[in-house]
Amino acid sequence: MPTDFSQYDSTYYVKSAIAGGICCSLTHAAVCPVDVVKTRIQLQPEVYNRGLLGGFRQVIANEGAGALATGVTATAVGYFVQGWFKFGGVEFFKINAASYLGEEGAWNNRTKIYLGAAAGAEFIADCFLTPLEATRIRQVNDPAIGSSLMSAAGNIMKQDGLIKGFYSGFVPVLFKQIPYTMAKFAVQGLAAEQIANSSGIDLASPATSNMTKTGVALSSGVIAGVAAAIISHPADTLLSLMNKPGRGGDGGIASRLVNIAKEEGFYNLQFKGLGARCVMIGTLTAGQFAIFDNVMAAVGAKKFHFHAPGH
Repeated sequence: MPTDFSQYDSTYYVKSAIAGGICCSLTHAAVCPVDVVKTRIQLQPEVYNRGLLGGFRQVIANEGAGALATGVTATAVGYFVQGWFKFGGVEFFKINAASYLGEEGAWNNRTKIYLGAAAGAEFIADCFLTPLEATRIRQVNDPAIGSSLMSAAGNIMKQDGLIKGFYSGFVPVLFKQIPYTMAKFAVQGLAAEQIANSSGIDLASPATSNMTKTGVALSSGVIAGVAAAIISHPADTLLSLMNKPGRGGDGGIASRLVNIAKEEGFYNLQFKGLGARCVMIGTLTAGQFAIFDNVMAAVGAKKFHFHAPGH
């Protein structure tokens, strides 16, 4: 049956944005302890050199269990805003591209649509995420900067100003988040399609239970999360190091990036903290797609799916 695109109006996109904000905020806040340890491994490898579990033990032994929640407010707020624009934006760009190309054109170009929609939505989202991500990383690296989101942000502004304090990491954020999000949505969409086809599941059918859809979302989300983590990890390491005072010298953003990349080398950029990040991203990506689908169902929004012509 041909898709009725008239049902995808502004209300649908608002519901998508709300669901995206909720799923990103909840999952990133939930894995904040893993992110704290991962960031410590990236920033202080000479100290945190015992792997993920060893890193947890070191943080707790040195600073107490409460240190694992460092930056949780900045994380929750930042990723609600990012999820709003990312998931809402992907649905907007994806559906409008599918409507323009028609059923057959959309089906034949669905991977390109996923990639383009994800890239456009993520760029917009990163403009809002970057200051909050910079604040989180500074809190993890230097707890004295402020225990709350507002106090830390205020101190960063006083010390470094708007651009240096909050947007030094903008280019690394783009290099990290855009490939990550492109891989995340494209791989998840194709993985969900393959899982559904091999299991005889029609994800667009009202007869398919939410539990079944959640199972597909979780399975495909894990696959997408690990793929996205591997692709975007070098930029994630650069982002953490860019927000560590003194790293890369005192020049502009571009020169600091080049200096840090030379100092770290390819192996450290690609593999330092990668195990922790695969665990974190695989878990939260699976959770995001499962929560997103369930929130969409709860608010009465029928999620868009690509259809093969004639099906």
